[in-house]
Amino acid sequence: MRASPLTMAAIYFFMGVAFTYIAASMESETLWSFPTLLPIVIATFNFAVTVRLINIHLKIKQAKNDKKNK
Repeated sequence: MRASPLTMAAIYFFMGVAFTYIAASMESETLWSFPTLLPIVIATFNFAVTVRLINIHLKIKQAKNDKKNK
């Protein structure tokens, strides 16, 4: 069975939160080190995918409603 875009968006959102937490909890001298920047970049990607999947979910929902009303 295929997962819905909304379910995948939730998974990507929680992964983004986890990577943000990992980046925030890194104990390094500066924010601009590679071990800190890598989780931040991954979290940013996850949040961007979350927004795209929510938009896809809304478009699918709207298309189903338009088809149902015809």
